[in-house]
This record gives sequence, structure tokens and C-alpha cells, in this order.
Amino acid sequence: MIHRLLCLLVLLVAHSLPAQEPASPRETFDVDGHPAVLYTAPKPAEGKPWVWYAPTLKGGVSLAGQKMYFDAFMKAGISLAGYDLGEVRGAPASSAKFTLFYDAMVKRGFSTKPILLGQSRGGMMTLAWAFRNPAKIKAWVGIYPVCNLASWPLKNSKPQTLADYALPEAELVTRLKEYNPIDNLAGLAANKVPMFAVHGDSDVVVPYNDNTKILKERYEAAGGTFSVKIIPGEGHKVTPSFFECQELVDFVLRVK
Repeated sequence: MIHRLLCLLVLLVAHSLPAQEPASPRETFDVDGHPAVLYTAPKPAEGKPWVWYAPTLKGGVSLAGQKMYFDAFMKAGISLAGYDLGEVRGAPASSAKFTLFYDAMVKRGFSTKPILLGQSRGGMMTLAWAFRNPAKIKAWVGIYPVCNLASWPLKNSKPQTLADYALPEAELVTRLKEYNPIDNLAGLAANKVPMFAVHGDSDVVVPYNDNTKILKERYEAAGGTFSVKIIPGEGHKVTPSFFECQELVDFVLRVK
């Protein structure tokens, strides 16, 4: 009985620990005073494809700690990178800084068309850059992504959102269609950028109906292709449903 209890305790502790980034092959470099993180695939595929992950916070690419995804990308010759701008929310100024990171990656010989992968608020970071640079995107992927400025950013992260846009709330709301990714999808659709997302139908932090569902409907209406895997009963958590999603891996490997 004691042995069984100890085993259960070990399992609970293991599942409560955050994913740890692999020790190698991590490289960090500076871009305009902010840290960039790069995991170069041991044998890069033709064209040196790469996944651009957001959010990259505190100098870490947390997706590198998700073994299934990291191993699959590395084995396929797909590198993984991210750029830490802190808690930005897709404003033109922060998107322009993301372009500096993109330029630095291209100068290093990586593909001019990365696969963007946004988790949670990283969805807004990547989508905002994507709609302003539609010809520079291979594909977009979301893990319970924030897609709609009127949702989580203005409801639950208002101070950070207003700070990033440097606008009073009333003006940002008035100009929402100018900045909101879900209102600026024509360029991505015209460039035939495929999209995929995995989202739980019980997410109360970043609700599916207010984010991925709207993005999918509007993108398809604009002529784009969008695949989604809905996880019944799942919320906004780091669970295997979202980080061992074979459909996500298959999508990335197919479009690389």
C-alpha cells in the first residue's frame, strides 16, 4: 500500500511540473536588444524550414519542452525559434519588431516562409504579424489561440493591450477592425496560407466560439483553408490533448 501511494505521489508531481526545455541544441542571440532563441534541426530539411513559436517569454521557447512536438520537428529537419518581446498584443509597433527577428532568421539562411505557431496569447502575436506580412508565411498553427482582440486581450488583459497599442481604450475600440486579425484575412487567403488549430470546447479563458471559431469561419469565407481539432470537455491547460496532437504534427510536416 505504501509503495502504491508513493508511486501515485511521484506521478502527481511529475504531471504538475512544467515542461523543461532540452539542453541542446539551443542557441540565443540578440535582435534589437531582445533575446531570440533558436533550436536548429540536426539535419535541416531542404530550404531550412522553421517553426516560429510565440509567446517566447523570459528567454524561453516552452514548446521545446514538449517532447512529441520537438522530436517530430527535429527529426523532420524543421528548426524551432522564438523572439521575446514580452507581453505584446499585436500592435503595429511590436509587429515591426517581430519583423527584425524574421529578417535575422532569413539572414541566417532559414526559409523566407516560416510556419507560425501561436499558443494562447501567442496566437494574437503571430496572427497580427501574419496579416501584415501575408507573403512571408508558409502556414499558421494555433493551440487554443487568441485570435480576436475583442476577446481575451480587451476583456482580461486590457492594461497590457492598451500599453502595446499606445492608445486609449475608446480609440482602440473605434479602430478595432484596423488592428484585429479576424478582420484582416484577405491577404493571407490570397496567398493560400493554410491554417490549423486545436482548441477545447470548454475553454473559458480563450473561448473557442470567440476566437478559433470566428477565425475559421471568416478565413474560409475569404477563400482560405482552415482545419480544426476540437477537444471535447477540455479547457485552457497544458495537457496531452494539446501537446501530443498528432494532427498538428501531421499538418506541420505536410506543409513544411
